[in-house]
Amino acid sequence: MFAVVRTGGKQYRVAAGDKIAVEKLAGEAGDTVTLGDVLLAGEGESLADASKVTVSAEIIAQAKSEKVIVFKKRRRHNYRRKNGHRQQMTLLRIMAVGDSKAEKKAAAPKKEAAPAEAPAAEAPAAETKAAAKKPAAKKAPAKKAAPKADPAADSAN
Repeated sequence: MFAVVRTGGKQYRVAAGDKIAVEKLAGEAGDTVTLGDVLLAGEGESLADASKVTVSAEIIAQAKSEKVIVFKKRRRHNYRRKNGHRQQMTLLRIMAVGDSKAEKKAAAPKKEAAPAEAPAAEAPAAETKAAAKKPAAKKAPAKKAAPKADPAADSAN
């Protein structure tokens, strides 16, 4: 499902799993933010009621954007001013796009399934530690390309 949201005076088309950079939002890395101003929502060709759709996102980081150089000059007056500006921005990862009721129902079973998955998650960690201790296998040398045919020999035939 996708949605078009408005934040910081700009509009963004987002879907679950997307990463976007928006104007600075309050919060720290790891916090969850709800983008409430949903303009359009849908899935494929069909559109959904945007007033019922919520977009939740996780703050990845608070950062600054690229530097913009501001240079002013007036001819024949020896007037030059150079300034730089870096806009504050927030990096977001879109966690979910959908109805608020559907999100609550979907979130509840995930919490119940988490303890059952915990022992299985420990086993691959042990395997990776054992694999890290083994020396890396050497790669076979690359094969050389066959020599090209002589064009003079082809024209003689």
